[in-house]
Amino acid sequence: MCNQSGAATMPAGELRISSPSRLTGSGEDEAWLWAQIKAESRRDAESEPALASYLYSTILSHSSLERSLSFHLGNKLCSSTLLSTLLYDLFLDTFSNDPELRSATVADLRAARMRDPACMSFSHCLLNYKGFLACQAHRVAHKLWNQMRQPLALALQSRIADVFAVDIHPAAKIGKGVLFDHATGVVVGETAVIGNNVSILHHVTLGGTGKVGGDRHPKIGDGVLIGAGATILGNIKIGEGAKIGAGSVVLIDVPPRTTAVGNPARLIGGKEKPAMHEDVPGESMDHTSFISEWSDYII
Repeated sequence: MCNQSGAATMPAGELRISSPSRLTGSGEDEAWLWAQIKAESRRDAESEPALASYLYSTILSHSSLERSLSFHLGNKLCSSTLLSTLLYDLFLDTFSNDPELRSATVADLRAARMRDPACMSFSHCLLNYKGFLACQAHRVAHKLWNQMRQPLALALQSRIADVFAVDIHPAAKIGKGVLFDHATGVVVGETAVIGNNVSILHHVTLGGTGKVGGDRHPKIGDGVLIGAGATILGNIKIGEGAKIGAGSVVLIDVPPRTTAVGNPARLIGGKEKPAMHEDVPGESMDHTSFISEWSDYII
């Protein structure tokens, strides 16, 4: 949510701490967001004493966003044989030494807060949004994969799938400002690429088409919106700012700024001259404006 100058603004009625004038992904953004999260948590602890201990141990006792997130992910993903202290150290070391990962976390928190009207606060997202948490854990697994620590990356993927019902191969590449909304049942294959400012709803599959190896999964451009239950298969490109309707099955490339719906998916307006939109669906979250132009839609 931005004003005309492009600066971030908070939804009406929200707790406010002076925000950086522009979103740069810098340490200033991170410091502002962490201060906001702590202020929200203090407010919630005062209004709901039953949560005070939880909020203190998970957020208020920590000195930084990466420490809080590492603690929370460690507790969420631990098991009897994969200890929370081990995971905490793993997450904290990774986040602390990679400013790009921390910048992506800030962008993902902002994406959830600004795009999802059900997201009550940044702290609500940090604590309770399993799509956000799964994505942050995946970012660490992806770094481990690139460091040739593949057994640990795969073990982490397995725990993410068990706990959050989100299955993302650790080799998959994910940009910044990504929203996995609801997130249950999301599957992202090994060679998939997801761009910046993308929004993906529950039960979306970015999959392959068979047993052939190599580069075999979809490439999702910046600003794309993928509706609930959509299936996108093969090494195909979903162009920048495209929209994939809920329940669609997409097997071929989708041009930028177009809308594909149906099974098999077809372009709104036709293949030769598809209807184009000017907004960025991944940010606007507009799922249904194409219906007024879809003459076959009848109730």
